[in-house]
Amino acid sequence: MLVVTPNTCIDVTSWLATLTPGTVSRSRRTTQTAGGKGVNVCRTLRALATDPTLVGLSSQDDPRLEHLLAAEGTRFVPLPHRGPARLALVVLEDDGRVSVVNGRGPEPEDWDPAALLTTVAAHADDMPAVVCSGSLPPGLPEDTYGRVVALAHERGVPCLVDAAPAVLGATLAFGPDLVSPNIGEAEALLHGRVDEHVEESGDDLPERCLEAARALHARGARRAVVTAGSHGAALVVADGAWWLGAASVPVLNPIGAGDSFVAGTAAALAGGAGDVDAVRHGMAVAAAAVQHETGGMLDPALVAPALAALAEPVPA
Repeated sequence: MLVVTPNTCIDVTSWLATLTPGTVSRSRRTTQTAGGKGVNVCRTLRALATDPTLVGLSSQDDPRLEHLLAAEGTRFVPLPHRGPARLALVVLEDDGRVSVVNGRGPEPEDWDPAALLTTVAAHADDMPAVVCSGSLPPGLPEDTYGRVVALAHERGVPCLVDAAPAVLGATLAFGPDLVSPNIGEAEALLHGRVDEHVEESGDDLPERCLEAARALHARGARRAVVTAGSHGAALVVADGAWWLGAASVPVLNPIGAGDSFVAGTAAALAGGAGDVDAVRHGMAVAAAAVQHETGGMLDPALVAPALAALAEPVPA
């Protein structure tokens, strides 16, 4: 499977009791890992015995990202850029609160943006699927993932897209095979809301997710999923719509849950699963992933219990 994540980074994750803005804090542990949504997708795919190839930016002046990916066993096709590696600073507090500061990606003059599409075109043939995941570096057009969708479809390869509202909105007209924003992202795209921290509770949550999924499907997505965290997800396709309740599991690290969902769904679709079963598999994989301290990683043995704990799909 080909995973396209231009804005790769290095995650610097720190664990501490409490983060108090405006003060100096000391972590009890800090790690550096390869980061970016597509990196999490690749981790999950490997855990599911699917062999991914990652395409993303890599600093020619700082080899850490390539070394970290090699240590994990990820096949990486780097797009070299000048300057420092992009960093993401992650703070995990004892009460479960997570704070993230995402660094800015390289500027267009520091790499060859045209290399992204030519690299995808060179590697997409014979892939079971292409997954576009994460943000775009500065200067890339918002329809870049849409162009990847078009390249994949020219080769008869399905393409799934998980991106922020503006990029996702520019992709829909290209007919992505699956999109999976959360309810905040979906409503930001559909209603122009700038605050993604919407209320993810209440009796109307399934209806809101279904309404958003129907709108995304109408705009071009072949399969539209709108997720609502621990509550569940809505799925809309040409011949039906469903609300899918989530499994209740202990959460160690919620970062990367959406990426694991995309990976689990993509793997199931590539294996021939039907739409509902594929999305349920993605939800079970995400439930397994949040029980691991590193985003995107999971114990595959936890997937089957999570799948069994899912509520039955409710047609809408």
